[in-house]
Amino acid sequence: MNQSSGAGWPLGANPWIWHSPVTADALAEVLPRLARWGFDCVELPLEQPGDWEAAATAKLLDATGPAPAAVIAVMAPGRDLVRADPAAVRATQDYLRHCVDAAHAVGAPVVAGPVYAAVGRTWRMDPAERTSAYEEWREHIAPVVEHAAQAAVRIAVEPLNRYETSLLNTVAQTLDALEGLPGDSIGIALDTYHQNIEERSLPAAVEAAGHRIGHVQVCANDRGTPGADHLDWAGFLRALRAVGYRGALCVESFTAHNDAIAVAASVWRPLAPSQDALAADGLSFLRRAVAAL
Repeated sequence: MNQSSGAGWPLGANPWIWHSPVTADALAEVLPRLARWGFDCVELPLEQPGDWEAAATAKLLDATGPAPAAVIAVMAPGRDLVRADPAAVRATQDYLRHCVDAAHAVGAPVVAGPVYAAVGRTWRMDPAERTSAYEEWREHIAPVVEHAAQAAVRIAVEPLNRYETSLLNTVAQTLDALEGLPGDSIGIALDTYHQNIEERSLPAAVEAAGHRIGHVQVCANDRGTPGADHLDWAGFLRALRAVGYRGALCVESFTAHNDAIAVAASVWRPLAPSQDALAADGLSFLRRAVAAL
């Protein structure tokens, strides 16, 4: 992966900024634009198997330039590894294995996402129930982690904010859930949007996650352009450098003009003058922020 952006952090974007689902046609439109703007890499959301084919996508990536930073697993309703019937667990494991296979085929080092329960699914837990839920999740994710290890792909588990899940909201909870799982095959995906809601300090959360950070997504506190916000970007980036993170920083945001994704992500208004501006201005800000370290 190209690391020309400095500090060992390739800078990327997610096509969700413009499209959902991200199909082969969407990638053919977006990837050349990302290359022209100077992005080093791209996230590849895979909402459903077949949205894009790995072999064709690998060729498109080679032709256009951006490297594959991560395949993004999408936990749609019914995709659950906790408090779910055996058929749902098996189907979710099969989907996650498909994501791993797609990542291996295109050369992405990571599969990232909230790979534990459907986004938007919440329930109350006392401490004993939470401990039991984490044990159940470890049991059900373990075969996927083994499959990922064989493919030389790392799983990165993303804690989400309290409105999108009740299982993993913080780095501390995610570290508890990961206890006993192999760190070289499964780690943590950080997202500044969720951290801003759930963590008392962005740098402290990074320091706590440490070497288990497998992927990083960045956006403003309102899910808009990085830098057009109140976040402690300097502290956040210094902490990433201090813990030795060398992976990508990828701008993840969404469009208010797609009915399905606007509702799923609660994006009710434009978050920038245009989606192109969100991506290009975010890239410019990240370059300046990294250069200032």
